[in-house]
Amino acid sequence: MSERIVTVDIGGTHARFAIAEVAGGRCVTLGEPVTLHTADHASFQTAWEDFARREGGTLPRAVAIAIAGPTRGEVIRFTNNPWIIRPALIGEKLDVDRHALVNDFEAVGHAVAQADARYFERLTGPDAPLPESGTIGVIGPGTGLGVAHVWRNGGDYRVQATEGGHIDFAPLDSIEDAILARLRGRHRRVSVERIVSGPGIVDIYETLAAMEGRAVTPEDDRAIWTRGMEGGDSLAAAAVDRFCLSLGSVAGDLALAQGASGVVIAGGLGLRIRDTLVRSGFPERFVAKGRFEQYMASIPVKLITHPQPGLFGAAAAFARRYR
Repeated sequence: MSERIVTVDIGGTHARFAIAEVAGGRCVTLGEPVTLHTADHASFQTAWEDFARREGGTLPRAVAIAIAGPTRGEVIRFTNNPWIIRPALIGEKLDVDRHALVNDFEAVGHAVAQADARYFERLTGPDAPLPESGTIGVIGPGTGLGVAHVWRNGGDYRVQATEGGHIDFAPLDSIEDAILARLRGRHRRVSVERIVSGPGIVDIYETLAAMEGRAVTPEDDRAIWTRGMEGGDSLAAAAVDRFCLSLGSVAGDLALAQGASGVVIAGGLGLRIRDTLVRSGFPERFVAKGRFEQYMASIPVKLITHPQPGLFGAAAAFARRYR
Protein backbone atom coordinates (compact mmCIF):
# COMPACT_ATOMS: atom_id res chain seq x y z
CA MET A 1 0.00 0.00 0.00
CA SER A 2 1.36 3.43 -0.92
CA GLU A 3 1.57 6.43 1.40
CA ARG A 4 1.91 10.16 0.78
CA ILE A 5 4.56 11.99 2.78
CA VAL A 6 6.20 15.40 2.86
CA THR A 7 9.87 15.34 1.92
CA VAL A 8 12.19 18.22 2.80
CA ASP A 9 15.77 19.09 1.89
CA ILE A 10 17.24 21.85 4.09
CA GLY A 11 20.45 23.65 3.22
CA GLY A 12 21.98 26.91 4.28
CA THR A 13 20.20 29.12 1.76
CA HIS A 14 17.17 27.12 0.61
CA ALA A 15 14.66 24.67 2.03
CA ARG A 16 12.96 22.52 -0.59
CA PHE A 17 9.63 20.82 0.02
CA ALA A 18 7.61 18.32 -2.01
CA ILE A 19 4.93 15.68 -1.65
CA ALA A 20 6.18 12.17 -2.34
CA GLU A 21 4.51 8.80 -2.61
CA VAL A 22 6.29 5.83 -1.05
CA ALA A 23 5.55 2.11 -1.15
CA GLY A 24 7.44 -1.12 -0.52
CA GLY A 25 10.56 0.61 0.78
CA ARG A 26 10.90 2.88 -2.27
CA CYS A 27 10.03 6.38 -3.37
CA VAL A 28 7.46 5.84 -6.12
CA THR A 29 6.74 9.42 -7.19
CA LEU A 30 8.02 12.88 -6.33
CA GLY A 31 5.78 15.91 -6.76
CA GLU A 32 6.79 19.35 -7.99
CA PRO A 33 9.21 20.90 -5.48
CA VAL A 34 8.66 24.22 -3.73
CA THR A 35 11.83 26.15 -2.87
CA LEU A 36 11.76 28.59 0.05
CA HIS A 37 14.55 30.92 1.17
CA THR A 38 15.59 30.13 4.73
CA ALA A 39 16.26 33.84 5.32
CA ASP A 40 12.58 34.58 4.66
CA HIS A 41 11.36 32.41 7.53
CA ALA A 42 11.97 32.67 11.26
CA SER A 43 12.06 28.91 11.75
CA PHE A 44 11.57 25.57 10.06
CA GLN A 45 8.06 25.46 11.54
CA THR A 46 7.02 28.74 9.88
CA ALA A 47 8.48 27.53 6.56
CA TRP A 48 6.50 24.30 7.01
CA GLU A 49 3.34 26.36 7.58
CA ASP A 50 4.07 28.40 4.44
CA PHE A 51 4.38 25.19 2.41
CA ALA A 52 1.13 23.90 3.96
CA ARG A 53 -0.71 27.05 2.82
CA ARG A 54 0.63 26.55 -0.70
CA GLU A 55 -0.70 22.97 -0.60
CA GLY A 56 -4.19 24.04 0.45
CA GLY A 57 -3.70 23.96 4.21
CA THR A 58 -3.41 20.21 4.82
CA LEU A 59 -0.28 18.06 4.64
CA PRO A 60 0.34 14.32 5.03
CA ARG A 61 1.11 13.25 8.60
CA ALA A 62 4.58 11.92 7.83
CA VAL A 63 7.79 13.73 6.89
CA ALA A 64 11.29 12.91 5.68
CA ILE A 65 13.91 15.60 6.32
CA ALA A 66 17.39 15.76 4.81
CA ILE A 67 19.74 18.10 6.67
CA ALA A 68 23.07 19.56 5.61
CA GLY A 69 24.88 18.49 8.77
CA PRO A 70 24.78 16.01 11.65
CA THR A 71 21.36 14.66 12.60
CA ARG A 72 22.16 13.47 16.10
CA GLY A 73 21.72 15.32 19.37
CA GLU A 74 18.87 17.02 21.19
CA VAL A 75 19.21 20.20 19.13
CA ILE A 76 20.20 20.37 15.45
CA ARG A 77 21.75 23.66 14.36
CA PHE A 78 22.59 24.80 10.84
CA THR A 79 25.89 26.30 9.75
CA ASN A 80 24.52 28.88 7.35
CA ASN A 81 21.06 29.67 8.65
CA PRO A 82 19.66 30.42 12.13
CA TRP A 83 17.12 27.62 12.26
CA ILE A 84 17.23 24.92 14.88
CA ILE A 85 15.38 21.60 14.97
CA ARG A 86 14.62 19.60 18.11
CA PRO A 87 14.03 16.03 16.88
CA ALA A 88 11.98 15.12 19.95
CA LEU A 89 9.47 17.87 19.12
CA ILE A 90 9.07 17.25 15.38
CA GLY A 91 5.81 15.34 15.82
CA GLU A 92 4.29 18.05 18.00
CA LYS A 93 5.55 21.07 16.03
CA LEU A 94 4.68 19.74 12.58
CA ASP A 95 1.62 17.69 13.56
CA VAL A 96 3.00 14.47 12.10
CA ASP A 97 2.90 10.89 13.33
CA ARG A 98 6.17 9.65 11.82
CA HIS A 99 9.37 11.27 10.67
CA ALA A 100 12.82 10.37 9.38
CA LEU A 101 15.87 12.63 9.76
CA VAL A 102 18.84 11.92 7.51
CA ASN A 103 22.09 13.64 6.62
CA ASP A 104 21.81 15.29 3.21
CA PHE A 105 24.50 13.12 1.68
CA GLU A 106 22.97 9.98 3.15
CA ALA A 107 19.83 11.06 1.27
CA VAL A 108 21.90 11.33 -1.92
CA GLY A 109 23.07 7.76 -1.31
CA HIS A 110 19.45 6.59 -1.20
CA ALA A 111 18.79 8.50 -4.42
CA VAL A 112 21.70 6.71 -6.08
CA ALA A 113 20.32 3.37 -4.93
CA GLN A 114 16.76 3.98 -6.13
CA ALA A 115 16.88 6.37 -9.10
CA ASP A 116 16.12 5.03 -12.58
CA ALA A 117 19.01 4.33 -14.95
CA ARG A 118 18.01 7.35 -17.07
CA TYR A 119 19.27 9.63 -14.31
CA PHE A 120 22.87 8.44 -14.65
CA GLU A 121 25.22 9.81 -17.28
CA ARG A 122 28.55 8.17 -18.12
CA LEU A 123 31.70 10.11 -17.22
CA THR A 124 34.34 7.41 -17.73
CA GLY A 125 34.80 3.66 -17.50
CA PRO A 126 32.58 1.03 -19.14
CA ASP A 127 29.37 2.26 -20.72
CA ALA A 128 27.31 -0.07 -18.56
CA PRO A 129 24.72 0.32 -15.79
CA LEU A 130 25.85 0.55 -12.20
CA PRO A 131 26.26 -2.98 -10.82
CA GLU A 132 23.38 -4.52 -8.91
CA SER A 133 25.77 -6.04 -6.37
CA GLY A 134 28.78 -4.60 -4.59
CA THR A 135 29.77 -1.15 -3.38
CA ILE A 136 29.01 2.10 -5.17
CA GLY A 137 31.05 5.10 -4.05
CA VAL A 138 29.21 8.43 -3.98
CA ILE A 139 31.19 11.69 -4.08
CA GLY A 140 29.65 15.16 -4.11
CA PRO A 141 31.70 18.35 -4.38
CA GLY A 142 29.73 21.37 -3.24
CA THR A 143 30.21 23.75 -0.32
CA GLY A 144 32.22 20.86 1.13
CA LEU A 145 32.96 17.37 -0.16
CA GLY A 146 30.31 14.78 0.62
CA VAL A 147 31.28 11.12 0.58
CA ALA A 148 29.13 8.02 1.08
CA HIS A 149 28.88 4.51 -0.21
CA VAL A 150 25.98 2.28 -1.13
CA TRP A 151 26.26 -1.47 -0.70
CA ARG A 152 23.89 -3.38 -2.95
CA ASN A 153 23.01 -7.05 -3.00
CA GLY A 154 20.45 -7.65 -5.70
CA GLY A 155 17.24 -5.96 -4.59
CA ASP A 156 18.52 -4.88 -1.19
CA TYR A 157 20.94 -2.10 -0.24
CA ARG A 158 22.43 -0.11 2.62
CA VAL A 159 23.74 3.45 2.69
CA GLN A 160 26.72 4.54 4.78
CA ALA A 161 27.47 8.26 5.05
CA THR A 162 31.14 8.98 5.81
CA GLU A 163 33.57 11.85 6.45
CA GLY A 164 35.73 10.84 3.51
CA GLY A 165 36.01 14.46 2.43
CA HIS A 166 38.45 14.97 5.30
CA ILE A 167 41.14 12.52 4.22
CA ASP A 168 44.57 14.01 3.51
CA PHE A 169 45.20 15.73 0.19
CA ALA A 170 47.90 13.92 -1.83
CA PRO A 171 49.51 16.10 -4.56
CA LEU A 172 50.64 14.36 -7.73
CA ASP A 173 52.64 17.09 -9.49
CA SER A 174 54.45 20.37 -8.89
CA ILE A 175 51.31 22.48 -9.28
CA GLU A 176 49.49 20.50 -6.62
CA ASP A 177 52.62 20.72 -4.47
CA ALA A 178 52.26 24.51 -4.71
CA ILE A 179 48.53 24.37 -3.86
CA LEU A 180 49.30 22.23 -0.83
CA ALA A 181 52.08 24.59 0.30
CA ARG A 182 49.74 27.56 0.05
CA LEU A 183 47.05 25.87 2.11
CA ARG A 184 49.52 24.51 4.65
CA GLY A 185 50.39 28.11 5.47
CA ARG A 186 46.86 28.50 6.87
CA HIS A 187 45.94 25.01 8.01
CA ARG A 188 47.85 22.56 10.16
CA ARG A 189 46.38 19.75 8.10
CA VAL A 190 45.06 19.96 4.53
CA SER A 191 42.13 17.72 3.64
CA VAL A 192 40.87 17.00 0.14
CA GLU A 193 37.81 19.13 0.89
CA ARG A 194 40.07 22.22 0.91
CA ILE A 195 40.70 21.71 -2.80
CA VAL A 196 37.89 19.50 -4.13
CA SER A 197 34.92 21.69 -3.21
CA GLY A 198 33.30 24.80 -4.64
CA PRO A 199 35.29 27.24 -2.46
CA GLY A 200 38.50 25.31 -3.22
CA ILE A 201 38.66 26.92 -6.66
CA VAL A 202 39.83 30.17 -5.01
CA ASP A 203 43.07 28.69 -3.69
CA ILE A 204 43.65 26.82 -6.95
CA TYR A 205 43.19 30.04 -8.94
CA GLU A 206 45.36 32.16 -6.63
CA THR A 207 48.12 29.53 -6.64
CA LEU A 208 48.20 29.48 -10.44
CA ALA A 209 48.29 33.29 -10.48
CA ALA A 210 51.22 33.34 -8.03
CA MET A 211 53.13 30.82 -10.14
CA GLU A 212 52.83 33.18 -13.11
CA GLY A 213 53.61 36.28 -11.08
CA ARG A 214 50.15 37.73 -11.63
CA ALA A 215 48.48 40.04 -9.13
CA VAL A 216 44.82 39.12 -8.66
CA THR A 217 42.08 40.80 -6.68
CA PRO A 218 40.55 38.57 -3.98
CA GLU A 219 37.09 37.38 -5.04
CA ASP A 220 34.61 34.69 -4.18
CA ASP A 221 34.48 31.26 -5.74
CA ARG A 222 31.30 31.92 -7.74
CA ALA A 223 33.01 34.60 -9.84
CA ILE A 224 35.97 32.34 -10.62
CA TRP A 225 33.73 29.41 -11.51
CA THR A 226 31.66 31.61 -13.82
CA ARG A 227 34.67 32.97 -15.70
CA GLY A 228 36.33 29.57 -15.81
CA MET A 229 33.27 27.90 -17.30
CA GLU A 230 32.64 30.69 -19.81
CA GLY A 231 36.19 30.33 -21.14
CA GLY A 232 37.04 34.02 -21.47
CA ASP A 233 39.56 33.97 -18.61
CA SER A 234 42.32 31.45 -19.37
CA LEU A 235 43.63 31.44 -15.80
CA ALA A 236 40.18 30.71 -14.36
CA ALA A 237 39.71 28.01 -17.01
CA ALA A 238 43.03 26.47 -15.98
CA ALA A 239 41.83 26.48 -12.35
CA VAL A 240 38.65 24.61 -13.36
CA ASP A 241 40.74 22.05 -15.26
CA ARG A 242 43.00 21.60 -12.23
CA PHE A 243 39.93 21.10 -10.02
CA CYS A 244 38.75 18.33 -12.37
CA LEU A 245 42.17 16.64 -12.18
CA SER A 246 42.08 16.68 -8.39
CA LEU A 247 38.50 15.41 -8.31
CA GLY A 248 39.53 12.49 -10.52
CA SER A 249 42.40 11.62 -8.18
CA VAL A 250 40.25 11.81 -5.05
CA ALA A 251 37.39 9.83 -6.62
CA GLY A 252 39.86 7.11 -7.60
CA ASP A 253 41.42 7.03 -4.11
CA LEU A 254 38.02 6.67 -2.49
CA ALA A 255 37.00 3.93 -4.94
CA LEU A 256 40.12 1.99 -3.95
CA ALA A 257 39.45 2.50 -0.24
CA GLN A 258 35.81 1.42 -0.57
CA GLY A 259 36.46 -1.51 -2.92
CA ALA A 260 33.94 0.13 -5.24
CA SER A 261 32.52 -1.56 -8.31
CA GLY A 262 30.89 1.71 -9.39
CA VAL A 263 31.27 5.42 -8.62
CA VAL A 264 28.75 8.25 -8.79
CA ILE A 265 29.56 11.96 -8.82
CA ALA A 266 26.70 13.93 -7.25
CA GLY A 267 25.80 17.50 -6.41
CA GLY A 268 24.96 20.71 -8.22
CA LEU A 269 28.60 21.49 -8.94
CA GLY A 270 29.05 18.15 -10.67
CA LEU A 271 26.11 18.95 -12.94
CA ARG A 272 27.49 22.39 -13.66
CA ILE A 273 30.85 21.07 -14.86
CA ARG A 274 29.59 17.85 -16.49
CA ASP A 275 30.91 18.66 -19.97
CA THR A 276 34.23 19.94 -18.63
CA LEU A 277 34.73 16.77 -16.56
CA VAL A 278 34.59 14.55 -19.62
CA ARG A 279 37.00 16.75 -21.62
CA SER A 280 39.41 17.32 -18.72
CA GLY A 281 41.99 15.00 -17.21
CA PHE A 282 39.40 13.61 -14.78
CA PRO A 283 39.17 10.19 -16.51
CA GLU A 284 42.97 9.76 -16.66
CA ARG A 285 43.47 10.79 -13.06
CA PHE A 286 40.72 8.43 -11.88
CA VAL A 287 42.51 5.38 -13.28
CA ALA A 288 46.09 6.53 -12.54
CA LYS A 289 46.62 4.16 -9.60
CA GLY A 290 49.77 2.30 -10.60
CA ARG A 291 49.38 -1.46 -10.42
CA PHE A 292 45.59 -1.04 -10.13
CA GLU A 293 45.02 0.88 -13.36
CA GLN A 294 43.31 -2.09 -15.03
CA TYR A 295 40.96 -2.50 -12.06
CA MET A 296 40.18 1.23 -12.05
CA ALA A 297 39.45 1.20 -15.78
CA SER A 298 36.80 -1.49 -15.19
CA ILE A 299 34.75 0.75 -12.86
CA PRO A 300 31.80 2.62 -14.40
CA VAL A 301 31.82 6.26 -13.23
CA LYS A 302 28.51 8.10 -13.55
CA LEU A 303 27.05 11.54 -12.91
CA ILE A 304 23.63 11.52 -11.26
CA THR A 305 21.37 13.95 -13.10
CA HIS A 306 18.20 13.59 -11.02
CA PRO A 307 16.83 17.14 -10.56
CA GLN A 308 16.11 16.70 -6.83
CA PRO A 309 18.26 13.91 -5.37
CA GLY A 310 17.96 15.32 -1.83
CA LEU A 311 14.16 15.30 -1.82
CA PHE A 312 13.94 11.98 -3.65
CA GLY A 313 16.57 10.40 -1.41
CA ALA A 314 15.01 11.64 1.84
CA ALA A 315 11.69 10.12 0.78
CA ALA A 316 13.48 6.88 -0.13
CA ALA A 317 15.17 6.83 3.30
CA PHE A 318 11.77 7.24 4.97
CA ALA A 319 10.33 4.44 2.84
CA ARG A 320 13.17 2.13 3.86
CA ARG A 321 12.80 2.96 7.54
CA TYR A 322 9.06 2.37 7.69
CA ARG A 323 8.66 -0.37 5.09
